[in-house]
Amino acid sequence: MNLFSTIVKVLVMIGKNGSNSDDKVKAQGILYSLESFNFVFLAHLMTTIFGYTNDLCLALQRRDQDIIRAMRLVTLTKVTLQKMRDNGWETHLNKVISFCNNNEIVVPDMEACYIPQGRSKRFAQQVSYLHHFRVDVFIEVIDLLLQELDNRFDEVNMELLICMASLNPKDGFSSYDKEKVLKLATFYPSKFSSIDLSTLECQLDIFMEDMRRDDKFKNLEDISSLSMKFVETKRHMTYPLVFLLIKLVLILPVATASVERVFSGMTYVKNKLRNSMGDQVLNDCFVTFIEKDMFLQVSDDEVIKRFEEMKTRRKIN
Repeated sequence: MNLFSTIVKVLVMIGKNGSNSDDKVKAQGILYSLESFNFVFLAHLMTTIFGYTNDLCLALQRRDQDIIRAMRLVTLTKVTLQKMRDNGWETHLNKVISFCNNNEIVVPDMEACYIPQGRSKRFAQQVSYLHHFRVDVFIEVIDLLLQELDNRFDEVNMELLICMASLNPKDGFSSYDKEKVLKLATFYPSKFSSIDLSTLECQLDIFMEDMRRDDKFKNLEDISSLSMKFVETKRHMTYPLVFLLIKLVLILPVATASVERVFSGMTYVKNKLRNSMGDQVLNDCFVTFIEKDMFLQVSDDEVIKRFEEMKTRRKIN
């Protein structure tokens, strides 16, 4: 949107002085779409929505994320979007109209009957421009986003994630909450019976007293480092139920975030050129793509050496 006037000037130049007729036609078509009230309205709407959801998006992608902070951002984002839905229409519309006036874009009469671009008005619902842009676009887009957030972060999921954070050893177990840890165990009825829960309640008191007395557990940053230190000091044998809970906590993000990351990378890895690759090659490509930060630490010489040692082959000197 900041470069809008510059983009328009470039398209006008191509439309008038393009090297061939095909470029001229494409430039004119794009310019026609850009200089429409519909485009400006949607562009401003998505800019606002992306602005509200950006901090949440970044927080959820961080590998060292603070779960409690991320869940708080989820709640705050949903509240902000709901306020935008209820009270943000006039502000958004005025912003769009101001932009159109500054860039000589025609603003339709909001009380007139809506006429869709690019298709016959016979197939369009007989509503006003005001109804179309406010109900069918503005409110519907926000509702879709709120519904998606509710589906992914319902009360049970958020409570589960917050309970997980209660075992975080960072800052000397400052986030520890015994009640939340016990609540976390109830999410796994097949792993923790009623007797196990009673045992776990007592075990947690001893476990926490032990953690705060032992200097080896004072500088831990996350739950994964806690699990490794557990095994290293044989605490996993001393507190088997606590260790089981830690393992379940570690498995959950891997089973959700990693799967999401794999599907997100599908379009990059399995493209048209690699459409017929086998499962093993596809799996190897996914591993290197998803864990690229780790593989970037491996030098080319080490890769070549490993490749040469796999079997006898001709070498290029």
